[in-house]
Amino acid sequence: MPKLKFPVKLTGVILFVLFSIVAASPATAHHAFGGETPTNFWEGFLSGLAHPIIGLDHFAFVVAVGLLAVAIAPGKRIGIGIPAGFILTTIAGVGLHLTGANLPLPELVVAASVFAAGGMLAMSKTTHWLGVVALAAIAGIFHGYAYGEAIVGAEMTPLWAYLTGFTIIQMTVAAIAFNLGKTALENIPNSPGLYLRFAGFTICGIGASFLASAMGA
Repeated sequence: MPKLKFPVKLTGVILFVLFSIVAASPATAHHAFGGETPTNFWEGFLSGLAHPIIGLDHFAFVVAVGLLAVAIAPGKRIGIGIPAGFILTTIAGVGLHLTGANLPLPELVVAASVFAAGGMLAMSKTTHWLGVVALAAIAGIFHGYAYGEAIVGAEMTPLWAYLTGFTIIQMTVAAIAFNLGKTALENIPNSPGLYLRFAGFTICGIGASFLASAMGA
């Protein structure tokens, strides 16, 4: 059996720690300021940075789309479009919330999207990229709608700072996940999808936990 290179071992450790933290953390926190509406630029920006991270359902999905980008379309430009499309539609989802639109069962849909993304990642060999793009776009609307709850009633300065913050952090998390996934695919000679499948099943478990909670609420 060929000896694995150091970057792959490091990738495995990082992925394991990353998803262990997500799976072990409480699923209730979503707001950096305890639900208080941001009142200035820095509060808005920090709240935007925090929401996709301390909202573990959101965090798991952002990681998933980053990994799906490399698993579904390795070496193709369309892969980058998966997390990019998700991030753009989250902005649209925030806009829907701020206009007073009501989306049905947002928490349930968000949880289901995490579960579905994990399943697609675990079975990436049989998943078509169009299905992933569709999931990312639809999920983005609902994830963004949930993000919007933290900024309802804010003035324009903290609002734009919030949008900037959560866009930057989502791009960063997705990019890290993408590069970790790419490293794994490039350095495992016999089972290139092993780490990605592991990540997919873990994300499925996270999604199932949130789905059960949402259905029982």
